[in-house]
Amino acid sequence: MVQSVPLVDTQPSIDRADLTTTSIPSFVLEYAPLVWLHSEESYQPSDIGQQLVHTTPMVNWTSTKDAPSPMTLDNLDKLNNLGNTSVYLTSKEGIDADPQPAWFHGTTPDEKGQTNNAVSCAIITRDHANGTLDAFYFYFYAYNEGNTVLGMEFGNHIGDWEHNMIRFLHGAPQAIWYSQHAGGQAFTYAATEKKGKRPYAYSGNGTHAVYAIAGNHDHAIPHFNLPAGFVVDHTEQGVLWDPTLSAYAYRYDPSEATFQPYDSSHPVNWLNFNGQWGDDALPGGPELVGQKKYAAGPNGPKFKSLDREQVCPSKPCIVLPFRIWTEQH
Repeated sequence: MVQSVPLVDTQPSIDRADLTTTSIPSFVLEYAPLVWLHSEESYQPSDIGQQLVHTTPMVNWTSTKDAPSPMTLDNLDKLNNLGNTSVYLTSKEGIDADPQPAWFHGTTPDEKGQTNNAVSCAIITRDHANGTLDAFYFYFYAYNEGNTVLGMEFGNHIGDWEHNMIRFLHGAPQAIWYSQHAGGQAFTYAATEKKGKRPYAYSGNGTHAVYAIAGNHDHAIPHFNLPAGFVVDHTEQGVLWDPTLSAYAYRYDPSEATFQPYDSSHPVNWLNFNGQWGDDALPGGPELVGQKKYAAGPNGPKFKSLDREQVCPSKPCIVLPFRIWTEQH
């Protein structure tokens, strides 16, 4: 098991420039989702770069040789040469640390909805060159707490990427995708609950899966949610987070699979990292329907079907024109 070591904060803090001063299309910010975090959420949005301060790149639980030191968002892609997708950004204390280190818990948004001193969102646009533009809003958390089923918690992992995607046609929002574990749901923009023009996304307590409505969400069946069941996420209007206030922003070119920043101060190379943003799954231990208590960390935004042709990342793609279970609280 990885041993706890003293932590030294070597990752420089990068102030996010006001995105409204960049060339990002104004409608991408005008219609950006607002995220309701659960009032009991313990694992808040986290700074993307700080994840590198608290982790060590490992392959098969062994430190990689010749890794950049220190790791930064500007050189993270160099790890691809040392193990490619098998590199795990492994927590220095260990995923099962008790007590948990403070960095697992991220940064609670302030009264304006901003995660101060923590760049916790990445906005990525993909232009289809036919009047259609997709805007992806990626939300980062240092730790994911899984669901509890039959008294057993499973699916905990270091690092967590969730996202919404809004499809625009000539600058007008058409539909929005909500990522949920191995699947998700799509709705017309008109069907979503909003504050002004900005649709709400409800974040599952601990798991951070995003939903179109508040309440309970059984996700035992991918792409399909019921208000009760076997594996349930809980959402409510707790703390309102505006991810655009602390975000990096990029254009994605699917023909070249490259990223260009809307602001030259925003680091880019981290988006090309092929490895995993957390520990590998702990060996041994109990499992439930193939899931361990401590699961492997996820890969990053480049693996989230940025070049999708439909609103959904896979077929069939059903874009719902209505919301259900709207009376849950």
